[in-house]
Amino acid sequence: MKEKDKKETPVKSHKDLRVWKESMLLVENIYKITDVFPQSELYGLVSQLRRASVSVPSNISEGCGRKGNKELSRFYILL
Repeated sequence: MKEKDKKETPVKSHKDLRVWKESMLLVENIYKITDVFPQSELYGLVSQLRRASVSVPSNISEGCGRKGNKELSRFYILL
């Protein structure tokens, strides 16, 4: 299907955004991948990767809760 043929559905929540859905998949994948990292990395690299991945959907959802587009765009810039 061509991009112009797709019908846009109204966004009611941040959970309707494709970028939020994709970022949640990223979080799941990061957690699965880091499960096999050495125990010695649990509080180093594993923790950093997990926190970084969680920050993406968190910033999107927090930005969607803001009043205006100017505030919303600030959270996208953080990404």
